[in-house]
Amino acid sequence: MALAISAFGIGTTEFVPVGLLSTISNDLNISITLAGLLISGYAMGVAFGAPILTALTNKMSRKSLLMALMVIFIVGNSVSAISSSFGLLLVARIITAFSHGVFFSIGSTIAADLVPEHKRASAIAFMFTGLTVATVTGVPLGTFIGQTFGWRATFWGVAFLGVIGIIASAILVPKNLKDAPPSKFSDQMKILKNGPLLLAFAITALGYGGTFVAFTYLTPILQDITGFTPKVVSVILLVYGIAVAIGNTVGGKAADKNPLKALFWMFVAQAIILVILTFTAPFKIAGVITIFLLGLLAFMNVPGLQVLVVKLAERHAPSAVNVASALNIAAFNVGIAIGAFVGGLIVDSIGLIHTPWIGGVMVLGAVLLTAWSAMIEKRTAK
Repeated sequence: MALAISAFGIGTTEFVPVGLLSTISNDLNISITLAGLLISGYAMGVAFGAPILTALTNKMSRKSLLMALMVIFIVGNSVSAISSSFGLLLVARIITAFSHGVFFSIGSTIAADLVPEHKRASAIAFMFTGLTVATVTGVPLGTFIGQTFGWRATFWGVAFLGVIGIIASAILVPKNLKDAPPSKFSDQMKILKNGPLLLAFAITALGYGGTFVAFTYLTPILQDITGFTPKVVSVILLVYGIAVAIGNTVGGKAADKNPLKALFWMFVAQAIILVILTFTAPFKIAGVITIFLLGLLAFMNVPGLQVLVVKLAERHAPSAVNVASALNIAAFNVGIAIGAFVGGLIVDSIGLIHTPWIGGVMVLGAVLLTAWSAMIEKRTAK
């Protein structure tokens, strides 16, 4: 529960600019594509910060580390709230991102350690519920606050969520957590040289990141192509978030038995829905139904991807499971950064309407890599 509360704050700050892109770009007099860097820049901060900081903080008690990460989170969001220029806002976002990657990498391993073997995907899914609830309530609520009181008010609100997260961790996280086995630099290199693990990271980046080609620009799509007002967009983001929460829970249960098989079919469905969105976006009812289905699939793969990486790391580099988990969080965020960046290029060149199907092509790459990974697993099992 404590992990889910902190994950809620972190998830809100990662995704809330999606609903505020238009507001921030108008206020700071920048283009919508440049404002998109607040999402891809944050994601790159997570990607580079997660593995490095996880390795550097390996000897810290896990409870103390959780508390320290929330302090960084509060500082980063407070600086975002007082930023007077785009440059300072971007730097503040990257500082906040450093807390994100380490939190989810150690959070995943703590959650997995607290439950029996056969419930690991469900436990990780429960922690990630905080992230999904953030998409359900944090992002639409943050969007509403930003549109009503200005985007700075949203970042102050998120900083306050960090304060609640610290208190929750102090009270609820047990002190006697099992410490991760000490990880040597050579163990980390083992991960970077391991074929099955690198393949799993690539699946994460493409499968999870593909949605962000369109999701980053979902507010402009809904306003400019579908023709909804900003207030209605807040409600649609809420509907999207509810779908995300359902999908995450279903994904956790589906991936408990056979992560690779579950992931393969999730990605197939996700790619199809993204392509369909290209055709339904101009129509209000069909567009909203497609966005709901997209939300259902967007986070469904998260528990399965984390469990897959933890299992592979336990087999190939048991002393560096935390680092493998951090690298997978990095891969999620490389996917977000690539998706948001590619989306920006498409918006600038051929137009908003083309973002969904190009995201679908990215997810199709994950389908092929998942099939390849399953073939390797079968060979290894023999």
